[in-house]
Formats: sequence, C-alpha cells, structure tokens
Amino acid sequence: MTKKLKIVVTDGFALSRNDLSWIDFEALGEVCVYDYTAPHELLERAKEADILIVNKTVLTAETIQNLPNLAYIGVTATGYNNVNTQAAAARHIPVCNVAGYGSRAVAQHVFALILALTNQVAVHHEAVQKGEWGAQPHFCIAKTPLIELSGKTLGIYGFSGIGREVAKIGQAFGMNIIVHRRNMSSDTEGGIRYVALDDLLAQSDFLSLNASLSHDNQGLINLENLKKMKPNAFLINTARGGFIVESDLKTALENGIIAGAALDVLSIEPPTEGSILFGVKNCLITPHNAWAAFEARKRLMHLTIENLKAFLTGKPQNVVNGQ
Repeated sequence: MTKKLKIVVTDGFALSRNDLSWIDFEALGEVCVYDYTAPHELLERAKEADILIVNKTVLTAETIQNLPNLAYIGVTATGYNNVNTQAAAARHIPVCNVAGYGSRAVAQHVFALILALTNQVAVHHEAVQKGEWGAQPHFCIAKTPLIELSGKTLGIYGFSGIGREVAKIGQAFGMNIIVHRRNMSSDTEGGIRYVALDDLLAQSDFLSLNASLSHDNQGLINLENLKKMKPNAFLINTARGGFIVESDLKTALENGIIAGAALDVLSIEPPTEGSILFGVKNCLITPHNAWAAFEARKRLMHLTIENLKAFLTGKPQNVVNGQ
C-alpha cells in the first residue's frame, strides 16, 4: 500500500480565516492544519511532513536539516524571506511561492489609505456624531484641509503587479504617475514617466512603496531621503516594514518634514509591545491586511494547491530557489 503524503500547514489561519477550506488538499495526502505554530512547536508538528505549507512560519537551515521527510515547501505568500531557501536547495527541496494573487486588493488598500489621509472621513464622521455639525450655523464643516487627487503626482517605488494596479487607479483619479524601479527605462509608458530615485522623492505628492524588500533597499526611507520629499507629501507603505527607519519617520512627521504617512506594515509584526509610530500625528496604521480580501485569499488558496499539484507531477512551478 502506498504511503499517503503527510501535508502539514503550520499557520493556516492567516489564509483560511474561517471562510476558506483546505479540503482540496485532502485529495493529495493526509493533511494537518494548524492555525498558528510557535517556534518551539515547529519540529514536533513537522517532523513527519513530506510537504510543508507555510505563511510566515520561519524555516531556518537547522529546522530544514532536521525534517528528514521534507520534499517540498509551499509559501502562501509572495514574500519568502522567512524560509532559508539555500538550505532547502542544498537538499533539493523546491520552495514555491505565489505572486500576483493580491495585486488588485493591495492597490485598492493603497487608495483606501490615500483617501483616509486626504478626505479624513473618520475624523469628520466622529465630528458629526459629537454634534459639531449641528452646533454651528454653516451648512458644512471641514475639520482638516481636504485634498483633491486630480493633478497631483503619484510616485510609485517598484513597478510589478501591485505597482501597475496602483498606477491604473491613480490615472483614473487624474493623477500624474512617476515610477522608479530596479530595471529603469527612459521611455514613457501610457503616460507613466520613469525617474531616478531622487526625482521620485522630490516630485511625489504621494509616494507609494510597492517593491520587494532586499538588502539593497532596506531602510530606504530614512531621514536623509525624507528630507528630499515635499513638506506636503504623503508616504504610503503596503510593502514591507523594513523599507522605513521608523524613528526617522517619526521625526519627519513630528517636525513637518512630510505631511503624513499611512502604513499597512511595520518593522516588527505583530507589534506586541507597541510601536514608536503609535500615536504619532498624521500617521495611520492598518494591521498588514491589504492583501487579505476574501477574493484575493481565494485566489491564493487555489494557486497554492496548483503549485503543489505541479510539484507532484514532476513539474514544479513558481520555484524561488532554483530546484
């Protein structure tokens, strides 16, 4: 009798959220799904695994070396910096990620953050509830300056799937789009201009970070670069917290170097002991949920199982470590 594959999902709640099922994986093997796995629980839970499906679970070289049956690592995300891909490659274990599943959802969140900064809907809703509207003779009140997006310059750092979706929405609002990316081009593309990094910083009214984090751009948004931005500019980060030196951003916001920031990511997640940016004026923070729309997670679940099926047929796809 052929042994059934042992499939272990280490932190499944991040993807399933009680409204998606892992049932399709059960046709491929014996499936064990954990909502969350603490580091000290990982080896015990994964010790017999042939297949590991992880989201943010950290797989170190030592862990990979101590899982004798492990043949495949599936990452239910685009980023895979939590997996030691070299250690997996040394054992000929493919690491497969999923890209593009959440581009539209993340781009939508970028503009949710932009509109939160420019229209301040929550601030004005609260003012209405407190009776401030009804307590004055005018037919409207504006607690904050309201900013029209048309004609403003939207700078995009990184221009793959998410960045392109952000550009499309920006153009629909009548914004001017400028882009800085790793592989630069002197050409314009559908009204989009490619610019040097310093020009991106200096010209953007709104700067959206939509690239992958690497050693080259870690800490890109530091005080030196923040000072190159307009004092009325806004920073949006839905990429990775490591792009920003958070103490420098706090300084910039508290001293009017830039007008505001809206972040879906922080350097430490979750921020169990708080963050230096909590309570900072004009700094909005959401809990790394830009990607988590139901439709995006459904696509992610489907593509994760398609990756595993491809591996089981001997044709692995979306392999990030060259196996």
